[in-house]
Amino acid sequence: MWDVFLKTLPFFAVIALGYGAGRTRFFTEEATAYLTKFVFYFALSAMIFQFTATLQIEDVLDWTFVVAYLAASTTVYLIAAFVARLRGLSLAEGAFEAQCAVIGNVGFLGIPMMALLIGPEAVAPIILMLTVDLIVFGSLVVILVNMGGGRLSPRVLGSVVAGILKNPMIVSIVLGFAWSSARLPMPDVGREFLTLLGAAATPGALFAIGASLASKSAERASVALWLSFAKLFLQPAAVAVSALLIFDVDRFAAGVMIAAAALPVAGNVFILAQHYRVAPQRVSAAILFSTAISVVTVAATIAWVETL
Repeated sequence: MWDVFLKTLPFFAVIALGYGAGRTRFFTEEATAYLTKFVFYFALSAMIFQFTATLQIEDVLDWTFVVAYLAASTTVYLIAAFVARLRGLSLAEGAFEAQCAVIGNVGFLGIPMMALLIGPEAVAPIILMLTVDLIVFGSLVVILVNMGGGRLSPRVLGSVVAGILKNPMIVSIVLGFAWSSARLPMPDVGREFLTLLGAAATPGALFAIGASLASKSAERASVALWLSFAKLFLQPAAVAVSALLIFDVDRFAAGVMIAAAALPVAGNVFILAQHYRVAPQRVSAAILFSTAISVVTVAATIAWVETL
C-alpha cells in the first residue's frame, strides 16, 4: 500500500496547494470558478474526447458492468435516503444526502488519476460509470427535489433532459464515439491540440478541487462523517460485492469500478445543493471531510484492487 500511497500523494498535494491558495485568498472564489469552468468545458472535455475517439463503443459498452454498478449504487443511495428519512429530513434533503453517498469526483479526480495510476485502459470503465452518474443519478436528484417541492412538471423533466444533453462531459463522450465509429483519422495537428489542451485537465482539475474546498464549511461534522463513510467505504464495498460476487464482472473492470467508487464526494453535488438551496452546508462538509479522508482510503482501495 505504501507504494500506491506515494503514487497518489502528488495528486492530493496539488489539491492541498489549491486549498492553500484558496484559504490565503491568493486564489479568489471568482478565480476558482473560472478555472473550474476552463477545466470542465475545455481541458477535461479534450481529454475525454481524445480517449473516446480511439475506442469503439461496442468494446466499451458492457451491460453487465453497468447493471452491477447501478445495482450497488442504488442500494447505497436507498440506504442513505432511508437514514435521512429516519432523522426526519425532507425528501429533498434525503435526496442530496443520498447523492453525497454515491456521486464521486469521477470527472475531475477519477479520470486523470486512474488513467495515470492504473493505465489508459481504465478510462473506458470510468466513462461508463460517469455516464451512469450523470444520466441516472444526476437526473434523479433534480426529479426528487422538485417532487418534494410539488414542482414536478413536463417543463422540469424537459430541463433535466436538456441539462444532460448540454453537459460537456456527455457531449465529449458522444462526439468521441461518433468520431471513432466513423473511423475518421485524427490529423496530427488535431492530436497535438487535444494532447496539449487535455494535459491541463489533471493539474487544473486538482488545483480547482483544492481551491474550491477552501470555501467549504465543516458544519454538521457527525452527518459529514456518516456521508463520508457511506461514500468512501459503503459504496466501494457494495460495488465489490455486486461486481465480484453477484454479476461476475471482468476482474480488471471490476477493480477500476471499485477504485473509482472509493473517490470522495463530487463538487457538483454542492453546486446543485446551492442552486436548489437544499442543505448546501451539509453537502459542503461532506465534500471537505471525504476529500481529506480519501488521501488514505483511495490509496488503500487501489492497493487492494491491484491484488484481484
